[in-house]
Amino acid sequence: MKTFDDIEVRRPGIARSYLALLGAQPGRPLALFAPRRVGKTFFLDHDLAPEAKAARLLPVYADLWLHKSAPLEAVNHALEEALDDLLVPDSYVGKVARTPVKKMGLLGASVDLGDEPHRRTLPQAAALRLDALVTRLARQHKGQVLLMLDEVQTLGDAPDGVSMVATLRAVLHKRREEVCAVFTGSSQEGLARLMNTAGAPMYQFAQIIDFPILGDEFLRLLAEHFGKVHRGKKLELGELRDGFRQIGFKPALMRDVVKAMSAEGITDVRRGVENYMASDHQVSIWLALLNSVDAFDRGVLVAVAGGQPPLSQATLKRLTAIPGAKPTISKVRSSIEKLKRGGLLSKNALGLTIDDPLFAEFLQKRG
Repeated sequence: MKTFDDIEVRRPGIARSYLALLGAQPGRPLALFAPRRVGKTFFLDHDLAPEAKAARLLPVYADLWLHKSAPLEAVNHALEEALDDLLVPDSYVGKVARTPVKKMGLLGASVDLGDEPHRRTLPQAAALRLDALVTRLARQHKGQVLLMLDEVQTLGDAPDGVSMVATLRAVLHKRREEVCAVFTGSSQEGLARLMNTAGAPMYQFAQIIDFPILGDEFLRLLAEHFGKVHRGKKLELGELRDGFRQIGFKPALMRDVVKAMSAEGITDVRRGVENYMASDHQVSIWLALLNSVDAFDRGVLVAVAGGQPPLSQATLKRLTAIPGAKPTISKVRSSIEKLKRGGLLSKNALGLTIDDPLFAEFLQKRG
């Protein structure tokens, strides 16, 4: 039986347009920007990868958050796994067929053929290893590799980030006949620092594209399924739009809200979002986030959530109410950087913001 979790929207047309852009500009990657949890990774896995395979490309996905301190190792790990998949078939017959024969019988005699010749081992240095892996994978595949790097701004935050970014650019440019790339990023500030800083290795190298959020096609599917589950009850599309906007256009979260509404049998989307925010499960998650930082950082979070300039004199005065706090502009700046590293704050063209809009509302109510 179909459930709310089975509702998915596929966008192969957008995937094909991205592949056409890559084909028109060899060596220049695409960088897709959108906030967290709006469907970028789902799109890479369920839309871009299948269309790439249909176009005879070999898609290779790497999540750079797997190894934040050395993200280039995460890229190499993904390439090595893809190479293993090509060299070592899953089936038993395939494995036997690839096993080198050392002895064979010939009219009662045995002939030792020895080990088959093989390539030299891959370089240990991550930069050289990336170049070698891309080349070998493309040759083994007999076609171009599509490298899909999720959360690419992680490269810029690594201890040796400038060197890693320079390596990635050099390989993508040098091996442009063998590899193309699509990046995703959820930090507008991080992407801008990586791609638009004059003199930086990636300066104006990638084409930055705003990744499109899901629209009415997704909301209609939710409403249709709700109507099938609850005969005679209906979700208004306009209310769903407002609710989707309120939660930051996050499809998985919207499904959770509508599932909770279905369990309660209510059709008021505004009430559904409010109930979700007030649920013990969600409140416990937000309280855990708050408890992961100290009282001063919590005060800065509340100020940002309330739309207050965190470095203003008025904000500094409010922060003095925190026991033991001696707020200064320098201390607030340090707090902001710590909260950004923890994923609680981000910076965009409009200034500092809380990544999760519902968490921001929760903070405003507590403030």
